[in-house]
Amino acid sequence: MAYPYRHEKETRVLSEHFGDPVARTLDGYRKRGGYQALARAIEMGRDAVIDEVKASGLRGRGGAGFPTGVKWSFMPREKKGPHYLVINADESEPGAFKDRELLRWTPHQMIEGALIGAYAIQAEHVYIYCRGEFFEPAQVVARAIEEAYNAGIAGRNVLGTGVAIDVTLHLGAGAYICGEETAQLNSLEGRRGQPRIKPPFPAVMGAFGRPTTINNVETVSAVPHIINRGSAWYKGFGTEKSAGTKLYNVSGHVVRRGNFEFPLGFPMHELIYDVCGGIRDGRQLKAVIPGGSSVPILRADECDIDLDYESVIAAGSMLGTASVIVMDDRTCMVKQVRRMVDFYTHESCGQCTPCREGTAWLGKILRRIEEGQGTEADLDLLLDLSANMTGTTICVLSDSAAAPVVSSIAKFKDEYLGHIHDGACPVAAVAVA
Repeated sequence: MAYPYRHEKETRVLSEHFGDPVARTLDGYRKRGGYQALARAIEMGRDAVIDEVKASGLRGRGGAGFPTGVKWSFMPREKKGPHYLVINADESEPGAFKDRELLRWTPHQMIEGALIGAYAIQAEHVYIYCRGEFFEPAQVVARAIEEAYNAGIAGRNVLGTGVAIDVTLHLGAGAYICGEETAQLNSLEGRRGQPRIKPPFPAVMGAFGRPTTINNVETVSAVPHIINRGSAWYKGFGTEKSAGTKLYNVSGHVVRRGNFEFPLGFPMHELIYDVCGGIRDGRQLKAVIPGGSSVPILRADECDIDLDYESVIAAGSMLGTASVIVMDDRTCMVKQVRRMVDFYTHESCGQCTPCREGTAWLGKILRRIEEGQGTEADLDLLLDLSANMTGTTICVLSDSAAAPVVSSIAKFKDEYLGHIHDGACPVAAVAVA
């Protein structure tokens, strides 16, 4: 089975075997070098593994970009009870579809990275928290876990070394908020999926009250390659502060959509116009959301940037999950922002008042403007609400809803005013041209 589309410029490390059904079996993965890194990691010792991952510059690929080796080092060295590693496979960010493909095509790569991470932090149990809607990927992962147990790779005696690490697949129930690490821990424990107040942080009191590390699927999938080839090799990709390769998942109004793997720092303009074939139907680029729907929007004239953590922040947005959403000149920004806010309203857990009430009010006001019933005072109200929603809640879902509102008003205010003054969408004529 051929993978939908690959580009000749890609640096395929994590995605090398996408589209190859044999590679996702244990035999196929082992023939491609699988589980050699796990054996090497156990020979190296826990501290050496953490030091190697630190030296590689690997940063969390779930959105925050925190250094992985540093995160592992937060776990207590003196073990007084169980430690846990939780793999966040609850990919629900609008625009994100990279982890789904890693689960579908390279489950053993993820499991091997998780076992290495668990060994490094002295965890005897790995929980893979998988999005409930990922029916097919979850089946693939479940089979891979069973294969790993049958081969003595997971369980009471990992590769005959005496190390004990169990692996459990846990399916979520369709809640976006459970992608937030502490809400995920609550859900894993059978509690309501609501974020916890921090501190205490998970490394001190995580799953079942024990020290826990939470890593993204893409993050741990990179670990076997780092152990096999060395931190210097991995750091040879990307930039000084954003090392390694990254899966860029591109959607929206481009000719070719999909997952593409390049070193961090790959130019956004080249990604859109070369790799993805440009804007479809011969239209013009209007805006891009570079990291999933929860980050600020960039105008077309702001998109000549490199896609790494620092460069995107300097441009006024965030790389996040590198989920690049491309919008052409037929896009009604008021409508698109309202749709994003409706999503966050639906997915708010309701725990914090600014989020529970603020997301709903943002949606009502945006819909009023979209339908031609708004006033200029509504723009000030939207900004005031957004300010009260930012940095005032336990998690950042509230901030995520406010970000596209604030950035869209700042960058596409004329479009909002067109809806308000003309009572209709000012890009409607363009859309039918």
